[in-house]
Amino acid sequence: MKKNNLLHLISGLFIIVLFLSACGVDKTKPGTAVNLTGDPVAGKTVYDATCAKCHGAAGAGGVANPGSKDGTVPALVPIDAAFNTVTTMDVEIQHGSTPEGSNPSLTMAAYGDKKILTQQQIADVIAYILSLNKK
Repeated sequence: MKKNNLLHLISGLFIIVLFLSACGVDKTKPGTAVNLTGDPVAGKTVYDATCAKCHGAAGAGGVANPGSKDGTVPALVPIDAAFNTVTTMDVEIQHGSTPEGSNPSLTMAAYGDKKILTQQQIADVIAYILSLNKK
């Protein structure tokens, strides 16, 4: 009987450790996509399917976001200087974001944390956005 109780205790502790580790995502750290080489051609395909509905075709913006501070989803061309690095773009794509404002209608999903995109797809999208800003 004591051996069975010990097994239950160990199993319970294991479940608690798993739960706590899953809750501890550091939303300031980039994912592994920053260490991958992105393909801008593949990134365009992913961007068109996933990002364009909010950020506009080729990152042009112009999509309304009532309740956000300026009322629109940010354009990615030209990209805000604060987000013009692989690391800062990766953090936003990995963990998502909620724009400033009283009650924004649109928020950005955590594409990496929720495994909506693979790390390679994130690297590809970043390469595509960077390529748009080199012109």
